[in-house]
Amino acid sequence: MELFGTVADLYETARPGYPPQIADAILSYHGRTPSSVVEIGAGTGKATAVLAGIGAPLTCVEPDARMAAVLASRFPVAVVERNTFEHWSPPAGGAEVLACAMAWHWLDPATRNTRARGILAPGGTLAVFGHRYEYADPAHGAAIQAAVRAVDPGVRERPADWFHDDIVAAGCFTGVRKQVFENVLPLDRSAYLALVQTFGPFLQRSPEQQERGLDALGTLIDDFGGTVVLNLRTTLVLARR
Repeated sequence: MELFGTVADLYETARPGYPPQIADAILSYHGRTPSSVVEIGAGTGKATAVLAGIGAPLTCVEPDARMAAVLASRFPVAVVERNTFEHWSPPAGGAEVLACAMAWHWLDPATRNTRARGILAPGGTLAVFGHRYEYADPAHGAAIQAAVRAVDPGVRERPADWFHDDIVAAGCFTGVRKQVFENVLPLDRSAYLALVQTFGPFLQRSPEQQERGLDALGTLIDDFGGTVVLNLRTTLVLARR
């Protein structure tokens, strides 16, 4: 996840936040205000803003120093620990709520579910959530996907709500529940290209591919009239140890 530190400030300004209802959903599922919340892969705090609304002591685990610095400046009441999920030592007795937003895919797929279960206190709640960027106009979405694949044919998108299936398949938790929130997000050319520059697949490409991709996408947004409208689908998966 240290890839994102190169664009920490842009990440904070360009990435959309999360619905505040997520905090209410976690509280309702857990059944009480938890004694502790731990967030894995907290980044600059896009999800931390929602998790802070739960009203419990909050620990944020983030491996990248640059992302962690932004996070700590935004949430001075949170305990920020620079470490990876795999090497972080949980508190004695475990965490009552373990949350992860847009970072589940960065965790070791062979161990993430079993380790998450081990970190949770008995009866604790796992909350995994993230955005899926869809398009209000399917033609716009098809054109954007074609432009991206023309630059890099190897780009692939995970299935919708894939982490729900991952958690169910692991068999480590009970009471797995999925809730979906939808929001319309119009973005002008500048805002859309800024968002693209915070995506992992973009950051992993060569500078030449990045430039070609931004040029192609910028031209498309111009052709769309200067704005593209996203259907922002946010999925929350809750499960219990």
